[in-house]
Amino acid sequence: MELKLGLKVHDADNVATIFAEGIEKGAEIEVRDQHGQAQRIAVLNDIPYGHKVAIEDISKDTLIKKYGEEIGIASHDIVKGEHVHVHNLDSMRGRGDLEGGRK
Repeated sequence: MELKLGLKVHDADNVATIFAEGIEKGAEIEVRDQHGQAQRIAVLNDIPYGHKVAIEDISKDTLIKKYGEEIGIASHDIVKGEHVHVHNLDSMRGRGDLEGGRK
């Protein structure tokens, strides 16, 4: 069985980027960080290459952090292993209604 990888770039990240094709619901991936630590996560949805997976439970209205940067806000509760994308993340780019990028 081929190992499917995700990468957590920054200690503050609550998502990892998938670096594998064919990630299907129920698959197990290994998420690695810059310290050489790894954790195995069962994914809850199909996840395309380059997309994000939650590496911890994320409550609604919590900032989504990728590469140490705030990239959006959870529009719903997100469970560890869930695909994180436009269906459950509100972007903060170009949002004049979010003071300082936050609600």
